[in-house]
Amino acid sequence: MAPLAQQFTGLRCSPLSSSSRLSRTPAKNFPQNKSASVSPTIVAAVAMSSGQTRERLELKKMFEDAYERCRTAPMEGVAFTVDDFAAAIEQYDFNSEIGTRTDANGALVDISAKSSAYLSVEQACIHRIKHVEEAGIVPGMVEEFVIIGENESDDSLLLSLRMIQYELAWERCRQLQAEDVIVKAKVIGANKGGLVALVEGLRGFVPFSQISSKAAAEELLDKEILLKFVEVDEEQTKLVLSNRKAVADSQAQLGIGSVVLGVVQSLKPYGAFIDIGGINGLLHVSQISHDRVSDIATVLQPGDTLKVMILSHDRDRGRVSLSTKKLEPTPGDMIRNPKLVFEKAEEMAQTFRQRIAQAEAMARADMLRFQPESGLTLSSEGILTVEDVPPAVDL
Repeated sequence: MAPLAQQFTGLRCSPLSSSSRLSRTPAKNFPQNKSASVSPTIVAAVAMSSGQTRERLELKKMFEDAYERCRTAPMEGVAFTVDDFAAAIEQYDFNSEIGTRTDANGALVDISAKSSAYLSVEQACIHRIKHVEEAGIVPGMVEEFVIIGENESDDSLLLSLRMIQYELAWERCRQLQAEDVIVKAKVIGANKGGLVALVEGLRGFVPFSQISSKAAAEELLDKEILLKFVEVDEEQTKLVLSNRKAVADSQAQLGIGSVVLGVVQSLKPYGAFIDIGGINGLLHVSQISHDRVSDIATVLQPGDTLKVMILSHDRDRGRVSLSTKKLEPTPGDMIRNPKLVFEKAEEMAQTFRQRIAQAEAMARADMLRFQPESGLTLSSEGILTVEDVPPAVDL
């Protein structure tokens, strides 16, 4: 506590009267210097503030008593117990919930605080949306938000889901790059250097040098293409992708006789073009069914999903030949019962591969008949082995 003189500094005191006991103090009792004039003022101030001093002492005593009660018996005289407090807490859910009102601009959010909170439509999703409901924001929904600011007009808090989704998207891209995964992304724009594709909600750049297709950029807009990650740098906001690497890896996985899932892209008089994971393959009209197909549209339509078998793959020319004819359990099933064809596809493909293996084994056997000196023999499983050839003897 400050010295008593400092506490009463600035108090205005009435002049002392001639009858005052203090005024008759002999002047000789005070030192004869400049500071001597201060002492009468202080004494007068103390004399005039005795009532305030008593009040201060009473307040001090009251606070000391209250402190002692809090230290020794904090719950004395309190009807609300600790158990009552715990029970009251359980009645309330302090998770952030979407308020009961949403509109085209956003949603009110209850975050169990004095101030209200608001989620704008721009901060509701990493994708561009026109209404918060497009991002699944509905009344009663419980979600985590991040506070990004405060509205100065009404002191309400501003929330964001977009920032959380943004960080998760970068983390997901780093993971996909580490796993060397091929992804399918939609082309949303183009510039002088390449294409812009949307990956995990982020805008990625695909240089023209990394695009395998010879189609013009305008033709690829709104189309989905295969991509692999080249560079993922969140700090520099840099996401570089390659379509050429993705297509090359996908083509390497296309084995003759393998069954893949495809989507009909377009129909031509000579066949149907099928998208098999970003690669266009041709299902020739002669390879649709054992029975004659006079009109492809009676069997297939753009957008249809079907299983096809790889007949051939010309990697140099980028051409893939497909067949559903080889998958038919009985001739004509593709026309009469395509569902059965797709159910038996893997089984029929296995039979086809076995026939191919047998044909190759027979071809190798024929070759060995004309080259007995090679020392090679063919096992019953079609495996080439080397016989022991006696060493040459010098004559």
